[in-house]
Amino acid sequence: MKYRTLAVATATLIGSAAHAQSSVTLYGLIDTGLLYSSNARSNAANPSAGGGTQWQEFSGGLNTPRWGLRGAEDLGGGISALFLLESGFNSANGTLRNGGDLFGRQAWVGLRASQYGTLTLGRQYDFMVSYLAPLSATGSGFGGNLADHPYDNDNLNNDMRLNNSVKFSSVSFNGLKLGAMYAFSNAAGEIANNAAYSVGISYTVSHVNLAAAYLQINRDPNAQNPNGAASTGDGDALTIGGLQRMFGVGAQYVFGKSSVGIVWTHSSTDSVSSLSFGGSTSNGVLPGPSNGAGNYIKFDNFEINGRYFLRPNLSLGASYTYTMSTFTSSRGGANPHWNQVMAQADYLLSPRTDVYVEGVYQRVGGGNGINAFDAGVFTLTPSTNNQQVVLAVGLRHRF
Repeated sequence: MKYRTLAVATATLIGSAAHAQSSVTLYGLIDTGLLYSSNARSNAANPSAGGGTQWQEFSGGLNTPRWGLRGAEDLGGGISALFLLESGFNSANGTLRNGGDLFGRQAWVGLRASQYGTLTLGRQYDFMVSYLAPLSATGSGFGGNLADHPYDNDNLNNDMRLNNSVKFSSVSFNGLKLGAMYAFSNAAGEIANNAAYSVGISYTVSHVNLAAAYLQINRDPNAQNPNGAASTGDGDALTIGGLQRMFGVGAQYVFGKSSVGIVWTHSSTDSVSSLSFGGSTSNGVLPGPSNGAGNYIKFDNFEINGRYFLRPNLSLGASYTYTMSTFTSSRGGANPHWNQVMAQADYLLSPRTDVYVEGVYQRVGGGNGINAFDAGVFTLTPSTNNQQVVLAVGLRHRF
């Protein structure tokens, strides 16, 4: 993605270091379209109320609209200071995303050493997002939000950010990159309650990209810490519960601008009490006590994806994801499984503007009558039953 850069170099920024160079970049993306979904509930929280076809103007079919500022200052000796502030918003109605946070997508400052890597502090993405997601169709992949895995349970669609975090990403050593991060709980006397850590590795050789990543969030289900690594008030927490783990591996083969990829991810949450898309949309409640005591859920996602450029400005893409899950509770369990197919056509009007058509079909089985396991695509209105069809036509512009 190329952003239009506003170079700001003044005597105030340069200060006493005459050799220093500073820049600030204003950038952003707007993605808005028309969307059709089948079997949409008339009351999202009450599937028994019935429903039907839904037509709507929708923000972020592929990518959530955002604007941001990024800056860098050359400190000399191969060292640079840098920062990034990024805000998400709904382009259909102008409201802020991420629970109304001003810079809810990212907010960090750091140092980059050209020989070693980058150290950043603040609110930022883990390595499931940074290293593994680019090999998937969802998230930063070509399929975007609508190709989301169920409940974004593996965070490849980057619904979760980690607050209070310190992150190091190495430079590429002959194609090999390593990364590690730790996010503090910020709670007095509870250093492990809602603290998190993540590690990742990626390797690129010739036309092949490989990646693996791990994320763990330590939480006490009986004493929730809302100000820790994964906050619940701004849509970051994909699940409410105790210990949460995510890990996965992926591979991608690139030929020209086209690519094919495979990804496997696993996630689990102890004492799970609720599931949600984007921290706001839930298909239904989970059985069991309100604190999730005795509940457990795990997901395994298997995805294959491909994108082919018919012309430099016209591409066709598709993905298939099979997700199997196990939910156990003292008040009833289930073994739901999702089959999801996504297909897309994308046409570039210019290097910064494109139009797209994307369709998704999802079918769920084995939900055992638990509404949380009805069909549901991204943050759209959940289905009244176990299947849903979504079709979006959108316009996306980058600046």
